[in-house]
Amino acid sequence: MIEQYVMLVLYFMVLFVLGYKASRRIKNISDYYVGGKKLGYWVVAFSTRATGESAWLLLGLTGAGAVAGVSAFWIVLGEVLGVTISWLLMAKPFKRLTDQYQSITVPDYLSSRFNTKTHLLRKIAAFVLVVFVTIYVSAQIDATGSAFEAFLGWNYYLGATLGFLLVLAYIFMGGFVAVAWSDLFQGLLMFFGLLLLPLVAWWMLTGPPVLERLAQIDPDLVSIWGPGGFSTENLFTILGFSMIGLGFMGSPQLFVRFISVKSEEEINKGRWVAILFTLLTDSAAVIIGILGRYIFDVSGTDIESVLGNNGQNVLPMLVEHVMPNLLIGLYIAVVLSAIMSTIDSLLVVASSAVTRDYYQKILHPEKDDKILTAFSRKVTIAIALIALTLSLIVSVLSPDRTIFWFVIFGWSGIAATFCPVIILSLFWKSYTERGAIATMLSGFLCVPIFKFGFSRLPEIGIYFEKMDVLFPSFLIALVVGYLVSKMENIKNK
Repeated sequence: MIEQYVMLVLYFMVLFVLGYKASRRIKNISDYYVGGKKLGYWVVAFSTRATGESAWLLLGLTGAGAVAGVSAFWIVLGEVLGVTISWLLMAKPFKRLTDQYQSITVPDYLSSRFNTKTHLLRKIAAFVLVVFVTIYVSAQIDATGSAFEAFLGWNYYLGATLGFLLVLAYIFMGGFVAVAWSDLFQGLLMFFGLLLLPLVAWWMLTGPPVLERLAQIDPDLVSIWGPGGFSTENLFTILGFSMIGLGFMGSPQLFVRFISVKSEEEINKGRWVAILFTLLTDSAAVIIGILGRYIFDVSGTDIESVLGNNGQNVLPMLVEHVMPNLLIGLYIAVVLSAIMSTIDSLLVVASSAVTRDYYQKILHPEKDDKILTAFSRKVTIAIALIALTLSLIVSVLSPDRTIFWFVIFGWSGIAATFCPVIILSLFWKSYTERGAIATMLSGFLCVPIFKFGFSRLPEIGIYFEKMDVLFPSFLIALVVGYLVSKMENIKNK
């Protein structure tokens, strides 16, 4: 147990050093929110991937591998496609335009792209960001408490609060620079931790071949189509799995990294780092879940303890089963890295929405950078406290919640609101401001409608539940934005 605490202390010390170093580079509001647009490709690539994966990768996707078996690789396919499209097709034109407009936030970019005469577009973007980012951050705080509870036996609420305070401290000091450099460090931990665990687990296997044993446990675990084989219901499940990657194609917490990178040439280098990171870590996460299911079945472990909460216990249990104490401490840091690298990025994005896009651009354009930077720190603390409160309330009201779907709801809300509008704004010159507003509002509203409405309809509700909310919300937002812009263009001819 002492070794585990030593690893954790070292991990937190690195974060605080990074925060302190970053604080010395903060000279203005651009430094605080996008690192002065001077970051290199290694930092941006790892920061983007660490932010995009979160606790969902370490606890949610490993759990999906344990519960669903090989059909969970549809999620890997969707993630790799989403990351590839964002880096190969979208990053450079987005970087080019944001530099041209001197944007430091996504709402900044949208306002300049449409040459807006009012603040309506900026207000909607800022509001949606704050709402869904708060939900998303609360899910990560929830995961922090679960991680401390699973690995160290701490009280859930103590773990959630400690993790929250630690991440808030280094953001408060260094802003986006601290976030980006800590994400590089944490991304490296995630990368090597996820690749090491399945190798060690495979080396320790005893018994029949993995696929043969899985087929004996449950034939559905080795079916790429999922339970019962090819069916309409499973097709909708696969569609939902493979469309998760849509969120990489314009979500502000990810695309702000493309604003921060120092040149388009750095994007050319960083894209292969990001794509390879996604392919290897996501595949490793699913394999960890599959090997965990195999090992615990062979060892006679109570399977309910493995598969409880959609299998999100499988990684902590497997680490304790195959790793020495010193490396268990490392894996606690790995899980916390996935969580904190997302919390810090989300808080900076939400803070920028309030400070830059509302307080400065709408209310007080005369305020200087020193006042804005101080105000942004206060906003960060306020949003973080709201997220912490929401997380604790949800933990009491919904003790059977799962990290996988709690995170996906916040992720989907941000993605359905912003990804369609970013895509259309980059690749369609006739896209209008009203079309953009319609896109964001429809994407924003469709997420709760599909989650709490369509999924409960008799007979057909099961298909919407399996598909989840992102794909239909994304598609409707895309179509609505296109139709509104088309009608406006015809009317103005």
